[in-house]
Amino acid sequence: MFHKEGFKIISVAIVLFIGINVASYVAIQSEEWQIAILVLTLAFLVLILQFFRNPKRQTTIDENTVVAPVDGKVVVIEEVHEKEHFKDKRLQVSIFMSPINVHVTRHPIKGKVVFSKYHPGKYLVAWHPKASEENERTTVVVKNDNIEVLYRQIAGALAKRIVNYATEGEQVVQGSDSGFIKFGSRVDVYLPIGTKVNITLNQKVRGGESVIATL
Repeated sequence: MFHKEGFKIISVAIVLFIGINVASYVAIQSEEWQIAILVLTLAFLVLILQFFRNPKRQTTIDENTVVAPVDGKVVVIEEVHEKEHFKDKRLQVSIFMSPINVHVTRHPIKGKVVFSKYHPGKYLVAWHPKASEENERTTVVVKNDNIEVLYRQIAGALAKRIVNYATEGEQVVQGSDSGFIKFGSRVDVYLPIGTKVNITLNQKVRGGESVIATL
């Protein structure tokens, strides 16, 4: 199953794969070169397909938990001053996605979207300290009766497009699709101070399934 954001790129990749290999079969007499071209173009096609995969996730809906919004590795767990929405101290959990991770973004909690904003910006490497404030990014805040959570999609050096489906006023389901980041990046989650964190630095998490915090 593939994400809808990849349909156009996947179609182009398939056409190129077929076209290049048909051309090599017609124009090149060397079987070794034909095989080499086939292997290289197949590897490229597989890379595109795996990047846009959208596996089904079994989210256990629980108003007392916060699930990881994306797949990746936990690279930050620290108290920071959140400047854009809360304007106070929050517990930041950052998850870094490599190009081989699933890049679907999912809602970490159920509730109402009370804030959703896109910011154009730079393309610093995702782990750069200023990436969360200077890179292209989107900020989304979801609120329910128990908690208000902000999560921020941040573009990296390779990510050139962030897709955000969250719109202010809509009710969202925990673990549901909220967007996509193309070609590697990071997502920051901001939780209230005192929230019990269930993950550790360098731990790998799965979007929509791994519980990163408990109320």
